[in-house]
Amino acid sequence: MRSEVQRLPAEFLERLRKIIPPQKWDEVANTFTEAKPTTFRVNTLKARPEEVREKLEHQGFHLEKVSWYPVAFILRGGRLRELQETEIYQKGGIYVQSLSSMLPPLVLNPQPGERILDLTAAPGSKTTQMACLMKGEGEIVANDNSQIRFFKLKANVKLQDASNVKLSLKHGELFGRDLPESFDRILLDAPCSAEGRFLVGEPASYKYWKPAKIKEMARKQKNLLISAFRALKPGGTLVYSTCTFAPEENEGVLEWFLEKTDGQVTFEKITLAISNQMSGLSRWEGKDFPPAVRQSIRIIPTPLMESFYVVRIRKSG
Repeated sequence: MRSEVQRLPAEFLERLRKIIPPQKWDEVANTFTEAKPTTFRVNTLKARPEEVREKLEHQGFHLEKVSWYPVAFILRGGRLRELQETEIYQKGGIYVQSLSSMLPPLVLNPQPGERILDLTAAPGSKTTQMACLMKGEGEIVANDNSQIRFFKLKANVKLQDASNVKLSLKHGELFGRDLPESFDRILLDAPCSAEGRFLVGEPASYKYWKPAKIKEMARKQKNLLISAFRALKPGGTLVYSTCTFAPEENEGVLEWFLEKTDGQVTFEKITLAISNQMSGLSRWEGKDFPPAVRQSIRIIPTPLMESFYVVRIRKSG
């Protein structure tokens, strides 16, 4: 492990050692020392992947295809600022997005014609990705409770020509009450302590961290998750995701959710064509989680991908 990793909060590293398999520790710890390369996906509502690649490479960019997602690319030659100056970026033909962030919409798998809720949508990366997956057909209600973030969401949806998106500005906790059993699928990419985005060279990414923050986030996540459950149609699919390692915000939230819904949900097996994943934890701080929680997955960070946590939930019909 590189010495600079020790700049991260000691208690965070101590907790992380209990989560990451020992044989992966040095490799994972070192990912906190280097920023991830720029990655993006093609907005298939406006452009075709091969045409985008041809145009950008003609302009001097070097791109690498992402094997598990044909519309996504890694920028291997050229800078983000230069990419943002291109016509194809400025006209919404591509969307800069981390690879891990692309996974929850793929797990949710929204279909054309369905009614989808993106409960905490800003700034719109997953909303606009889902619009592409749905080929612009059906409806996505994209919600956020922050006015500042809402306007970023609105701008991105407009730029990406995601015409099947209906914008909403209200607290996500209200959906279960106001729109019960209204959506075929729901994405809850929950606000979290964002441990997966810590970067040693950017102290602002981790200086706020403390165990109390984890508890605060877990309370918010539980309220949002139960709201999403109530807004979901019987037989519908709900994906819950975070970009944090903290079991209290991941497996712990699922344990609470299982108890709260009392047999009305099942956690489904997720199949992704990536090697850097592990099952959800079976135990944390001396306490066993329900076996069903093992169906969730943890994305192990690599030089290309940040940490993520994803579970697919089916509501009983």
